[in-house]
Order: sequence, then structure tokens, then C-alpha cells
Amino acid sequence: MTVAFFSGKSRRIGVALGAVSAGLLVLSACDKPTPLATVTVNSDSVAAEAACYNDGDPIKESLIQGCLNDKKAEHSVEVAMDDKVRFGVDPEIAENGWTLFINGQQAEQEPYKKTYRSIPGSAFFSSQTGEPTSKTQISIVETKGKKLTGIWHFQLKKTD
Repeated sequence: MTVAFFSGKSRRIGVALGAVSAGLLVLSACDKPTPLATVTVNSDSVAAEAACYNDGDPIKESLIQGCLNDKKAEHSVEVAMDDKVRFGVDPEIAENGWTLFINGQQAEQEPYKKTYRSIPGSAFFSSQTGEPTSKTQISIVETKGKKLTGIWHFQLKKTD
């Protein structure tokens, strides 16, 4: 004769509690993904999560220059001089405002507040000395007032 250690109802409650606990454990281990930024040229499109991001809070001043200059773009797209380079950001980035940095240098004074913009490819391929370049690192930088809250990197490669 076998003796049941737990009644059917107790077993079901135990299994349900175990499943809920396991689900909460899995959810707590997940990081919320950063918002995406996208660069599109013709039919080529690349999207990236932020290279530096602090969940919408300002990035520490001590980390900003390192992130702008030391982090290399993982995503690249080829651009001809007469192509249009289209930049797109998630609405939460646009709500705060964003600006472009070219090779680590701020390229515009005022943040842009829309999710999409288009710039001619020729704007990206001359150095500060006026010499033509074949590659340019573009950083999309989210701002909140005067603070930087996110940085996304892309590389534009000039085609012949």
C-alpha cells in the first residue's frame, strides 16, 4: 500500500508557486535593451543599441570623452558622395533631443527633436584640414538639456 505524501491540491499549488518563482527569476536576469538608432543608405540599413547608455540618466562626465573617442563602431554602411544618409532614432531619443558627432566632434549646436532626418553623403567625407577621407565615424548622441544620456556609433565608408 502506498501513502500519498501530498494531496493533489497541494502538489498543484507547489507546482504553480515553483513556476511563478522561476518566471520571476528569469525576468530579473534580463536587462532592458537600450533604444535603437538606425542609419540607412539606399537599401542598406544598420541598427545599433547604444555604446554608452545609463537608462536615460546622464552619462558620467568622466566617461563621455572615452565613449565618443575610444569606442569603435560595430556597424558600418557604404556611402557614395551623392547618396542620402538617413538617420532614425526611437521616439524616446527624439523626445529628449539628439545631435550628430563626426569623429568625436560635435557637428551641430542644437539638438534635433524628430525621429528621422536625411543628410547628403558628401557632408561626411572631408577632414578638419579639408583633406578627403574614406571612413568617418558618426555618433548619434542623445541629450537631455546639456547632459548626454546615450551614444550610438556607426561607420560610414566612402565608395568610389
